[in-house]
Amino acid sequence: MVAAISLLVKNPEALTKLRDEIDFHVEEGRFISESDLPKLPYLQCVIQESLRLHPPAPIPLPHISSEDCTIAGYDIPRGTMLLLNAWAIQRDPKWWEEPTKFKPERFDRESAIKEGKMDGFRWIPFGAGRRGCPGSGMAFRVTSLAIGGLIQCLEWKKIDHDDEMIAEEGDEPSSSAMFRPRLAKKDVLSQI
Repeated sequence: MVAAISLLVKNPEALTKLRDEIDFHVEEGRFISESDLPKLPYLQCVIQESLRLHPPAPIPLPHISSEDCTIAGYDIPRGTMLLLNAWAIQRDPKWWEEPTKFKPERFDRESAIKEGKMDGFRWIPFGAGRRGCPGSGMAFRVTSLAIGGLIQCLEWKKIDHDDEMIAEEGDEPSSSAMFRPRLAKKDVLSQI
């Protein structure tokens, strides 16, 4: 969640687009709920892009090969411990255009299908297949509600420090942000 908010603060056009989507689809005077999530595709794109740049486990749990195999031209004997670098895969320029840029639109399903980019295992913040994280669906929903609520109810602003280095795009999340309640949402804030 910190990475997503940090990336949104560093990219005000994405923050505005997300706030507009939430304001349009969530009725006035009501806090975002789980039933709203299917109507918020850009929120899903923001979270997926945040997880691509900052996976929760950059190197997921190791696996052991169950049989002899060949991976990328290397012969792997049975019983070998295999480590996967999700962070590197999700930033590989072979798979991702401008891999260090925060571009939530790359996860827009319609454009990704049209460009043929929905294949393979190039987005794996929770692992994949039968050994993927069983809690990923719940984590995605909880994160969506938390980020959606923070964007719905608060105004966010990047703080520039002359004497402090601000992280570049794709670097670790920065805590150089300020927020205040959105006056238009004071009725929603009273529900929390």
